[in-house]
Amino acid sequence: MLTKVFGSAVFGVEATTITVEVNVDKGVGYHLVGLPDNAIKESNYRIAAALLNNGYRIPGKKITINMAPADLRKEGSAYDLTLALGILTASGQIKSENLDRFMIMGELSLDGSIHPIKGALPIAINAREEGFTAFILPLGNAKEAAIVSDLKVYGVENIKEVIEFFDTGKPLEQTIVDTRAEFYKNLDFPEFDFSDVKGQESIKRCMEIAASGGHNIILIGPPGAGKTMLAKRLPSILPPMTLHEALETTKIHSVVGKGQEHGIDESTPFQKPTPHHF
Repeated sequence: MLTKVFGSAVFGVEATTITVEVNVDKGVGYHLVGLPDNAIKESNYRIAAALLNNGYRIPGKKITINMAPADLRKEGSAYDLTLALGILTASGQIKSENLDRFMIMGELSLDGSIHPIKGALPIAINAREEGFTAFILPLGNAKEAAIVSDLKVYGVENIKEVIEFFDTGKPLEQTIVDTRAEFYKNLDFPEFDFSDVKGQESIKRCMEIAASGGHNIILIGPPGAGKTMLAKRLPSILPPMTLHEALETTKIHSVVGKGQEHGIDESTPFQKPTPHHF
């Protein structure tokens, strides 16, 4: 039986839909093709243990999995859940209706729990553009993916939840985020506020002038003088980002794995400098 499940690959800050085709036929063997890296090739061990610990199994038949388009390199362990759902459906262990409407991503633990992935926001944006109606992903990524409107986002903690959703119709809890409300609510409450700095009147005046005029700043002084403290708080007196700029920033944070616990990043990015000694 042939089944198609959909995942996504992230290249830079953009995502591309990956069609995972799973065919279960007579014979013995497990064949995974479509330019997968080592992390994906090792997925059968994680999937086998996760299914076994939740009352299912990889069938002892010939399983052929193709990740299309086959000329694109696929990387990472985020396809575990996608592959597992395809194997269960193709082998007839579960009934999965409307599977083609869902984008499914997640890394499996051996007990079936689902670990967060990188790039959830670009994947969600691409899923909406491709016409998918829902996105099933790890609970830790649900809030950042829910930024995307017109896409149902379901955060899950265990593969058992996903299996029961498709096989028995047990509902999943949808994650809903009001992007604009979330963005404007946090604009006035930066994590590091310039008003927290006491004293340092001269340097504060210099930084205010630099911020208002768009000038560069170099901070030189001995350790503990307050250079990093002041630099960390400079973004709080810069003009706020627009909603579009905040979404672009959140996409970058999502790709590197820094956007998992919160939704949209409304604060101007700050990279802590590495001290150099002269």
